[in-house]
Amino acid sequence: MRIIGLTGGIAAGKSTVSKRWAEHGGIVVDADRLARDAVAPGSPGLAQVAERFGSSVIAADGSLDRAALGAIVFSDPAARKDLEAITHPEVWRLAQRAFDEAGAADPDAMVVYDVPLLAEARGSRPIRFDAVVVVDAPAAQRIERLVEHRGMARDDAERRVAAQASDADRLALADHVVDATGTLAQTLRSADEVWSRITS
Repeated sequence: MRIIGLTGGIAAGKSTVSKRWAEHGGIVVDADRLARDAVAPGSPGLAQVAERFGSSVIAADGSLDRAALGAIVFSDPAARKDLEAITHPEVWRLAQRAFDEAGAADPDAMVVYDVPLLAEARGSRPIRFDAVVVVDAPAAQRIERLVEHRGMARDDAERRVAAQASDADRLALADHVVDATGTLAQTLRSADEVWSRITS
């Protein structure tokens, strides 16, 4: 089994690349999905979030109110670090379990760990990747995509991008880079080229 870390800033096109690689036979483990599992209703993670941030971040049905929590952590770096200290260890634990299951099912599996915050969490990362791939589009372009394609207010978009690692910090981790600055077809072509290199 080989584990490929796939990362990129918000609106870079990482999900497009992971879907493409799934079509090529990659087994995608989605860190965003694991992060939701880590704070699912009734989980220890959600209890810790409620203890740290208060009942205002818990919806009436007992689930996490992501919008309320996002409003706090994207405007307060210390709060964001507190949230990451709660969620990152649990996400890594769930990821390792998913990798073990994939390897047990197919010892030759190519596992793609789709993880937005790889640069931010690298200090606590217990997982060794066979390769790290960064989907790259500059911050200014990603802000425009958030505004144009997701309907986000520009101030919110700028805050979301600024809250993540810098482009330089992310690229410093890369063994390979998927160029996502062009059209969808160009991004897919770059993704195919990188997949060919890492699987050869």
